Amino acid sequence: MLDPTTIKGRIVAAALRLAGERPWSDVTLTDIATAAELSLVDLHREFNSKGDVLAAFVRDIDGEVLARAPAPAPEQSPRDALFEVVMSRFDLLEPHKPALKSISEAWTSDPALLTALANSQAWMLRAAGIAPEGLGGSARIMGLGAIYATVFKTWLSDDDPGLARTMAVLDRRLRRGERTLKSMEDAAGTLSGIASFFAKARNKPASTQTGDAASADAPSATSA
Repeated sequence: MLDPTTIKGRIVAAALRLAGERPWSDVTLTDIATAAELSLVDLHREFNSKGDVLAAFVRDIDGEVLARAPAPAPEQSPRDALFEVVMSRFDLLEPHKPALKSISEAWTSDPALLTALANSQAWMLRAAGIAPEGLGGSARIMGLGAIYATVFKTWLSDDDPGLARTMAVLDRRLRRGERTLKSMEDAAGTLSGIASFFAKARNKPASTQTGDAASADAPSATSA
């Protein structure tokens, strides 16, 4: 968790406070430095852009999500474990909802923020016991990113304390994503098998291939 007594923590806290008070698009780095009672030199030592500031907040939430996440139970499905991890993230974000509404309305493709958000998907998968590496890892990360983006929009407008609408959309999207990913992994496995077959055929020694052909052409003892 970002320490509000540190310069970095003060900057992030000031940025979120300002975002909750007025449109994020109107907030400047100078405004953030002033609200944090710091100089621009102090801010520059920590961050280069508003996206950098938000990326630090995203990484902080990642850490809290991981700290909260229990080890997945053997009897729990990966989908259910991921459901709990994502809902835990929304619980942590709840105090910042006004600020996040403002920020979402002024979305920009800042590289630092996009990288942090992509990494968040990978960390949430790990917290749910799902590997984001290896075959299909990138597909899992992108798939969760698409699901999270949709559910995040629902969460922003979900005023129910129990977040019933958010949970319903998340459950539906996870089930759909699970089916899609299974199909993709099955297709990837089939293509991998085909590629392996042709690779073995291509690398087969020429003498063996010639011998096989000769054996096929030669008359057998029974046919003589």
